[in-house]
Amino acid sequence: MFAHAFQEYGLPQRIRTDNGAPFATTALCRLSALSVWWMKLGIRPELIEPASPQQNARHERLHRTLKAEAIRPPTATLRAQQRRFNSFRLEYNLERPHEALDGRSPDSVYRPSRHPFPVRIPGPSYARHYLDRYVSTNGGVRFHRRYITIAPALIGERIGLEEFADGRWAIYFYDYLLGHLDEREGHVYGVHVRAKAR
Repeated sequence: MFAHAFQEYGLPQRIRTDNGAPFATTALCRLSALSVWWMKLGIRPELIEPASPQQNARHERLHRTLKAEAIRPPTATLRAQQRRFNSFRLEYNLERPHEALDGRSPDSVYRPSRHPFPVRIPGPSYARHYLDRYVSTNGGVRFHRRYITIAPALIGERIGLEEFADGRWAIYFYDYLLGHLDEREGHVYGVHVRAKAR
């Protein structure tokens, strides 16, 4: 589904979601297989705070409108329901004025992304002073004779470790800072995922 949308419309800079599957897990930075794929594409996953739907208010408002106008009551067949969804989508995007857009329709302000969906996703490339580590089948890496758990969603990927203080390492996946590793404790501390300044 996402691949089709990205092929047609290009890549967004970020995607904001709630904390449910498939967007988040309990691993480092709440990484899921989907969020890792987005990061490989250069899309920043942005999670709202748990139990805070107001942080994604526009999306929640869309759901409310969709349910009221296209789902309740449901139609007798899937084909008829799809026709209602299609009709709603056209009216919502092409005709209906939106208060958040100063009375304009989404179609009137939409601009395609300048970032096309790539045919091939290049692997990460870390600077020479980084330690480049492969995330093994149990979600961790070997580091100075220790095994450090990173995240199951990164199995088979390469991460970069950059020492920024004595015994303290920043953990990167592509340009995204995932957390910090304390070498003495052997413990990883997650951070909010953010792209490294370029």
